[in-house]
Amino acid sequence: MDPLSEQQQEELLEAAREIAHGVERKATPLAAFLLGAATQRAIGHGRTHDEAFAQVLAELHSTL
Repeated sequence: MDPLSEQQQEELLEAAREIAHGVERKATPLAAFLLGAATQRAIGHGRTHDEAFAQVLAELHSTL
């Protein structure tokens, strides 16, 4: 997997904050793992790394 850009790192940390403070702090590590797994799955279905990462974060934000 390609490394995250600085912007993507910030977006991931923001998502982790949202989960920790808005959902459940203990769920944050599992949520981060699942975001990575979902990104890899999207890549496996033909999305680029950047497209997959953006899609997964958009889906997360639509559920929070």
